[in-house]
Amino acid sequence: MQAARGASLTDTERSGGNRSRLGLIVGVAVCAWAVDLVTKVVAVHQLGNEPVKLVGSLLQLHLTRNAGAAFSTGTSMTAAIALFGCVAFVGVCWLTRKVGSTVWAWALGLLLAGIAGNLTDRFFRDPAPLRGHVIDFLELPHWPIFNVADVCINVAAALIVIQSVRGVPLSGRRDATDQDPAEAAR
Repeated sequence: MQAARGASLTDTERSGGNRSRLGLIVGVAVCAWAVDLVTKVVAVHQLGNEPVKLVGSLLQLHLTRNAGAAFSTGTSMTAAIALFGCVAFVGVCWLTRKVGSTVWAWALGLLLAGIAGNLTDRFFRDPAPLRGHVIDFLELPHWPIFNVADVCINVAAALIVIQSVRGVPLSGRRDATDQDPAEAAR
């Protein structure tokens, strides 16, 4: 009976941890998506045709509308890019149920925000649903103009690479064979 209670408590604690990580994923995704949305609305209403220098030529605001994907590739495939984004969004949502690490929760939350931010433009901006152009406005020298959603996707990618290099799976639990013997004993 005592062993069953211990296992039950561990399972309860584990599900509580998963709920809090899911809450973190949703919180990060919603907040970052909102920042992306607000910055795009401000950019559309406040920026004209001329770039605005924020930090000299290092960072400028320059409003563009991108029909394609990263680096303006696939401008004639806007609907396909939007559908791919929908599939990616559903896939990341499916993965969230397996998250057992705070870093992975941040990564997937940011990834969802980035995908959702650009999909919002694809669905609700001109010229038509699934063909909407993404609003980009942040410009660095020798780099394509981008937006907050793109930053979220890139930070998420960096976190995913870091977790992968560290050998931390989505579950957050490494195999006992991969751990330091002292760590495995705990």
